[in-house]
Amino acid sequence: MRSSRLIIPAVLFCASAVAQWPDYRDPGTPRLKDGKANLSAPTPRRDGKPDLTGVWMHEPTPPAELRRLFGAIAGDELESLPIGMNIELQNKYAFDMLIDFDEEVFRTLKPGQPPPAQMPLIRPEGTAAMAKRRAGGIPDNCHGENYGWPVAGMLSEAIKIIQAPKETMILYEVGDLHREIFTDGRKFPAVFDLPSFMGYSTGRWEGDTFVVESRGFNEKTPIDAMGHPRSEQMHVTERLRRRDFGHLDMEITFDDPKFYTRAFTVKIPHTLVPGYDVLEMFCENEKDNAHIK
Repeated sequence: MRSSRLIIPAVLFCASAVAQWPDYRDPGTPRLKDGKANLSAPTPRRDGKPDLTGVWMHEPTPPAELRRLFGAIAGDELESLPIGMNIELQNKYAFDMLIDFDEEVFRTLKPGQPPPAQMPLIRPEGTAAMAKRRAGGIPDNCHGENYGWPVAGMLSEAIKIIQAPKETMILYEVGDLHREIFTDGRKFPAVFDLPSFMGYSTGRWEGDTFVVESRGFNEKTPIDAMGHPRSEQMHVTERLRRRDFGHLDMEITFDDPKFYTRAFTVKIPHTLVPGYDVLEMFCENEKDNAHIK
């Protein structure tokens, strides 16, 4: 695959099932007169803080906007996503976490024209890491999947947040991934003996905003389909605020001095998906990994 094109996430070649509890109605969900969930109802609270628990779907980027942003570099790939990957549900940051900075460059490209060797915000070391990954071709993990966090939360599937007294968990339908965010006061170690795919996370409340700090990532997965890299120095800060019953504001700041010239932030609104749950995802009749080069 040419280096100027997006690497469409292979993880979604797998299939997930439809909802299995069609007749269950959560008694804690406020309803309108027509029986639909009232997403504008007040924010639920637990122990004096907003309760983030629920199944959430990121705000999708309209397909026309995706084509405008990425058409010159992605070509027909946006129109030929595999089954399970609905372009109507994709978020632009899953394709390019730096699109807010790259857009001006992409706008000047003609179809088929590769972007310049050095893009905004990324250091030469980051560009070299992207080229090395593309040249390698084969995913680094045993499941044959190219992506972990944060891409898993921005594709065609929802996430589930479970808020408990000493930790908050986030479940991802993509790849059956999960994160633990500890709120018991623990501190990060000075050195991480085992850098991980999902990193290590602690959380705290600042007023009604849940602030998550994550460190200890390995360098084995990119942060988007463009292949932007991450290093073991990466520090991520997330700010989550449930502004009413059905809407969650999510702000993510990436700080990785090895690969980027400065920290950068993306904002991704989420909407509650009442009556839904994240489901298992297993690859069936998988025939693609043998052909990945």
